[in-house]
Amino acid sequence: MNRTLALIVAALVGLASPAEAQGLIMVRDVSYDMALVMAQTAIEHCRSNGYKVGVSVVDRGGHVLVTLRDHNAAHHTVELAQRKAYTSRIFRQSSREFSQRLRDNPISAGLGTTSGVLASVGGFPIKVGDEVIGGIGVSGAPGGQNDEACAKAGLDKVADQLK
Repeated sequence: MNRTLALIVAALVGLASPAEAQGLIMVRDVSYDMALVMAQTAIEHCRSNGYKVGVSVVDRGGHVLVTLRDHNAAHHTVELAQRKAYTSRIFRQSSREFSQRLRDNPISAGLGTTSGVLASVGGFPIKVGDEVIGGIGVSGAPGGQNDEACAKAGLDKVADQLK
């Protein structure tokens, strides 16, 4: 290795934090408390419009942190909300964008059969900058745009914490 390359490698290694040098990676994730606030806000927003819904928030791994079903919301809204949240997290885009992606790009069609995924409107990724740290999904309002509005209300409630 020539001397210049050795100096560059040494400088790059020196930039790593002690934890990273030991093989640990520090990540941001959605907390339970934040997930609960988002879900409750989404339900409250839907209620104010007369909709009974299920809401789910998943963490960066796509694991459910919080799922709530409003009284009189259909049972299936829980599963659909979870799948919308998961879809938004793992594909790093809204479930609406994912659904459109499947329609526009036949090569992507197989992604729609991924376990736990749902190509339907009502889910959003939870982001800090460009980093996706979770997802929120809502199901049960009439029309996907209403599910989206409720999910967006939940995201907006914690927007200042996602900067």
